[in-house]
Amino acid sequence: MRTFRSRGWRVRIALGAIFLLAACATVPYTNRSQFIVVSEGEEAALGAQAYKEVLSDAKIEKDPRVNEIVRRIGRRIAAAADRPEFQWEFVVIDDPKQVNAFALPGGKVAVYTGMFPVARTEAGLATVMGHEVAHALARHGAERMSQGMGMQVIGTGLAIGLGASGASGVTQSVAMQAFGIGAQVGVMLPFSRQQESEADQIGLILMGKAGYDPSEALGFWQRMEAASKGGVQPEFLSTHPGHERRASDINRWLPEANRYYAAAPRAPDGKLPGVP
Repeated sequence: MRTFRSRGWRVRIALGAIFLLAACATVPYTNRSQFIVVSEGEEAALGAQAYKEVLSDAKIEKDPRVNEIVRRIGRRIAAAADRPEFQWEFVVIDDPKQVNAFALPGGKVAVYTGMFPVARTEAGLATVMGHEVAHALARHGAERMSQGMGMQVIGTGLAIGLGASGASGVTQSVAMQAFGIGAQVGVMLPFSRQQESEADQIGLILMGKAGYDPSEALGFWQRMEAASKGGVQPEFLSTHPGHERRASDINRWLPEANRYYAAAPRAPDGKLPGVP
């Protein structure tokens, strides 16, 4: 019986290894290797569904001047992203308390009006929109889903292996809890911080290609830091890089982004509506 279980464990681990090795992709610009098992079509469908659900409960901004600014910036960022197969949509959600924006797979982008006082200018708004579009361009959502699926495969293999080894129920429970914590802190969160930094880097390039000064990103993230009131979570348990780390990285990436900016037609960069 133990031999059968041992063989089953080996088979599952082998299948898991094949599963992990067969799902390689590459991030544009950074050339980082990714583990992705979700197709782009599936990812886009999930993005469209999520977008529909968000908008069903949202108050859409009606001011044509506000909408035109966001769409103008969005069109320039989308052109820089060079993904014509995306079904790009740009919407403004009227919620002054939400300092947020997002881009979903397939090109669905939303900006909350609460972001305007922090962004201040069109270049500031291009910073956050470029950052969010970079997440979609780099397929970070599909990567996170795939990581979760991979962790399930590995966790299942570990559980089977512990059972086959004859470990006690207490030992198996402790080992699985340790695996869960290790997976979250040691793998999932660092990947999230890596994705955020990657979105910063690609976002700088996108805003430069779109004609917005990438150096404006430093001021934007400083204002975001000031706007985030309350306690500061330790970076190793955060999904975002700390402010000092982010500023250092941006300064390191600016020369590359500035080369794209130097070759691009300049974009309008006025103050956003409602900003003194």
